[in-house]
Amino acid sequence: MRSVEPDAPREAPASVDPATGWLGGARHVASPNCDDRPPGCEPELIVVHGISLPPGEFGGPWIDALFTNRLPPDGHEYFAAVAGLRVSAHVLVRRDGEVVQYVPFHRRAWHAGQSQWMGRERCNDFSVGIELEGTDARAYEAAQYAALARVIVALCRAYPTLSPERIVGHSDVAPGRKSDPGIAFDWPRLRALVRYSLEVAPA
Repeated sequence: MRSVEPDAPREAPASVDPATGWLGGARHVASPNCDDRPPGCEPELIVVHGISLPPGEFGGPWIDALFTNRLPPDGHEYFAAVAGLRVSAHVLVRRDGEVVQYVPFHRRAWHAGQSQWMGRERCNDFSVGIELEGTDARAYEAAQYAALARVIVALCRAYPTLSPERIVGHSDVAPGRKSDPGIAFDWPRLRALVRYSLEVAPA
């Protein structure tokens, strides 16, 4: 009998509506911090990030508030330094596996900043940004790996320009400037889940 990946996603597969760029089953919170990709640019890279607001704390409305320009500068001592930023991601995966989408995948989210991948600069132009609620040194949750894998599989099926080989961390496209998703992130686990769903148990 064929063995099953221990924590392989067992929920219904996610899917991307190619007409709208929105992910089915996600909570949708539209961010104004996005714009059109340059002509001819398609999603070719998935960049995994880590985020927590305030740093090291989980839950609450603050990530939604940051990505929609509603973070109160006086809400926490840390917020004054970041409340004026105009940033976003396409997707956030919370600690319990909830998926929140802020930007349609065909549009450019403002997530990577100054960055390059394989000699190409401005990774926002051709990438999808996925935030995981977490910190560099604290283990991510099983529910997050399962949800992240479902999102990535849906993206790979919707966009032929994406593949399991085109998944990197923020630290890979902005080395020395960014360290997320950090040393606690289990890359072999994610890649095994994605490959299992794409190759062993395709929809």
